[in-house]
Amino acid sequence: MAEFSFELVSPERVLMSESVEHVVLPGSEGLLGVLSGHSPAVATLKPGVISVLSGSTVKRKIYVRGGFAEINPETVTVLAEHAVDTEAADKDAISSELSVAEEDLADASDDDARYIAQSAIDALKSL
Repeated sequence: MAEFSFELVSPERVLMSESVEHVVLPGSEGLLGVLSGHSPAVATLKPGVISVLSGSTVKRKIYVRGGFAEINPETVTVLAEHAVDTEAADKDAISSELSVAEEDLADASDDDARYIAQSAIDALKSL
């Protein structure tokens, strides 16, 4: 399978920059699978997990609190509001993220805010 360049950047640092075969992004309209040669697009990301695959095997999972993805035929760049590598994170970090999401849900003043907070809670609980 052909590879493309994938880069994940958060305000703190570049979390990932390597060649990959397949990435699944948590788009605001649903999951978005990206392979080499994908049509150019810009997508809004909701809180969720980015899955990096090699063939049909998930190689890496990264939780993002939201952001944007710029997709081109040979490159994908994700600008994340906040990102946590699930392999490197301990249970305390995931628990802390879950607490933030639950507070966001309690403070939500409209349906969009509730949807985003609930998406984060669902993604974190699945980890």
